[in-house]
Amino acid sequence: MLTLLVMLLTAINYQNNLVYGVTFWLAMVFIVTVHFTHGNLMRLTLQMRGARPVFVGQRAEFVIRLIPGKGRAHRSVRISWAGSEVFADVPGERPADVLLFQTVSDRGWHDAGRIKVESTYPLGLLTCWTYVDLGCRVLVWPKPVPCTLAQSSTLDQPVGTGGYGVGQDDLSGFRPYQVGDSLRSIDWRAYAREQGLLTRQYRSPVSDRRWLDWSLVEGDRERRLSCLCYLVLEYHRKGDDFGLRLPGYQLDIASGDRHSDHALRALALYGLELELVE
Repeated sequence: MLTLLVMLLTAINYQNNLVYGVTFWLAMVFIVTVHFTHGNLMRLTLQMRGARPVFVGQRAEFVIRLIPGKGRAHRSVRISWAGSEVFADVPGERPADVLLFQTVSDRGWHDAGRIKVESTYPLGLLTCWTYVDLGCRVLVWPKPVPCTLAQSSTLDQPVGTGGYGVGQDDLSGFRPYQVGDSLRSIDWRAYAREQGLLTRQYRSPVSDRRWLDWSLVEGDRERRLSCLCYLVLEYHRKGDDFGLRLPGYQLDIASGDRHSDHALRALALYGLELELVE
């Protein structure tokens, strides 16, 4: 604007028609650019599509969906927050997904903060911007630390005392397959006979070896949670049943993806929220 003002004063002073023409032409380009730059963000809708849980120290990945206005395309839209940015073209007929990243340093719920949306389209002379709060957050699990459980001095139900739970020793029956069941426990013979997917159920004596107990891990609170996180991942990787005991909280012995997710969620939120598992 200051340049245009100087050019206008020069044209008036020297009564130069060429300078008049260039000045008014540039002013017209400026006005048109304001219209197009602002219009590039009009009716653009942002949605948070989700973020997968990560461990402390990892980069969390957030999926943001850009939904265009009806029949309107959006060019070179910049989506950013601290430490991550991406440029996206959004066709007028379909939405576009972009990825933003943030490194997390503490367990629990990590709030990503507001997203900055801006446009310099079409000439880069002007910037139109706004901030959007989509409530982006991600669950952060403790960082796994390799460790072993200490030997318990007392057993809640020592082997041979009649206490039983789900295990891998004696077949006790079958039940319908549930998402997250180990593939090794499926009765494939019954499936081949077109009897559907059935999961074998076993009974075995319950001992403290199946319990991931807070009291059997040494260290401060964060180290204990990190050790238990490592053990949860190891038990789940091997397909073993396990239970989790924390002060004021207990997750019964079971196995599968859903059970593992509940255990990791409990470790991530322990001491931060009263409701550990939905």
